[in-house]
Amino acid sequence: MATKVKEKKAKTNATEEIWNLRLYIAGQTPKSITAFANLKKICDEHLAGKYQIEVIDLLKNPRLAKGDQIIAIPTLVRKLPEPIKKIIGDLANTERVLVGLDIRSVQG
Repeated sequence: MATKVKEKKAKTNATEEIWNLRLYIAGQTPKSITAFANLKKICDEHLAGKYQIEVIDLLKNPRLAKGDQIIAIPTLVRKLPEPIKKIIGDLANTERVLVGLDIRSVQG
């Protein structure tokens, strides 16, 4: 019973940022599945307990692409912390994702 510990409850005042990430896909294609798996792995390793991933399937909700100006898929959008950042592709290049999202500074 005591083994269930939630990392998200650790409070470090305002310095604890929650990363709000949105992954746009079009159906369960191999590239979309790979992008999600790569994103989850990167987040677990570098943002443990400090992230939320929202997956938006544009086959089900095509109008949602307009809000974040999505022109290619899969596309990852970092909503928070600001500024908004975007990365297109399957997120296989971990180094590119870390630099593109400015996650490096979080590791410190």
